[in-house]
Amino acid sequence: MDSRAVAGLVRDELGHALVRVRLGSKRSDKPAKGQPFTAVPYKLRKKVRNQETSARNRGFRFALVSGLASYICGASRIIIPESGQGSLGPVLAPVAHAYPDYRNHPAFLRRMQIFLSALLGADIEYSFPRLWYTKGQTLRSYLELGIDGDEWKTTRSCWKSAQWSSVDGQFRQCGVCAACMLRRLSVHAAGQTEPVETYIAQDLTADDLARSVPPAFDKMNTAFREYAIAGVLHMDHLADLAREDGHVVLRRQAYEIADALGLSVEQTEKKINEMISQHAAEWRAFTVSLGGRSFLQNWVRGGQ
Repeated sequence: MDSRAVAGLVRDELGHALVRVRLGSKRSDKPAKGQPFTAVPYKLRKKVRNQETSARNRGFRFALVSGLASYICGASRIIIPESGQGSLGPVLAPVAHAYPDYRNHPAFLRRMQIFLSALLGADIEYSFPRLWYTKGQTLRSYLELGIDGDEWKTTRSCWKSAQWSSVDGQFRQCGVCAACMLRRLSVHAAGQTEPVETYIAQDLTADDLARSVPPAFDKMNTAFREYAIAGVLHMDHLADLAREDGHVVLRRQAYEIADALGLSVEQTEKKINEMISQHAAEWRAFTVSLGGRSFLQNWVRGGQ
């Protein structure tokens, strides 16, 4: 959803100078009619023993493909579409036992700039136009352009594959992982709604997770529940950083971001505090909108 929204916002600024790059399956490679799109194909044939399986190399691959695309088409600016929660959240509040995910973080991508400069002899900059905004603010700004209608609702945010996220043979988003929870609170913050059948956990006002899903869903198991708890707590822990005891964490992060972006620490700390405070306000409004009986209230800080 961030990708769709930020592409619209940047296209409004740059017109057809914007080139979109996607690393993924052919299933989703068909662009909307009339939209510019360039692909960078690659194929690896050599099988490697004991290959890295933690997915930590995904950020490097994504950054490298976008860097190569930039080099090929002569562009000097790579736009990172993630909003503040997506870029900084996985580092500030890692999900469950996951490692801090830096793939969209300025500190990591600053290092990729240095790497690409040495590799290609080109000055390529990673740009973060929505770093200091929440996903909800980004969606709202995009919709104010009046160019989308309801097409944004066709985007996917969920981490889970069709194998685990289908109801009556229809692929749905799970609705409770961290990515889905961020999407849902952002849609609420932007004053929007989505069709009920968008998510498996379609009724977040239910008093139990098992009663939030349709009867036809047959994979309500411990793993699904743990995904839900981790997703809710990620949003809640990120919101907790707006409290006074979270300011030390944000200040430490400000030093790292300021160094990567060439900003003052004071300016960076102010911006990150404002973004996290906005997230906290949106999260609070979202959970309150679900009512006191919602199963989420049993998991959030200060829940009823």
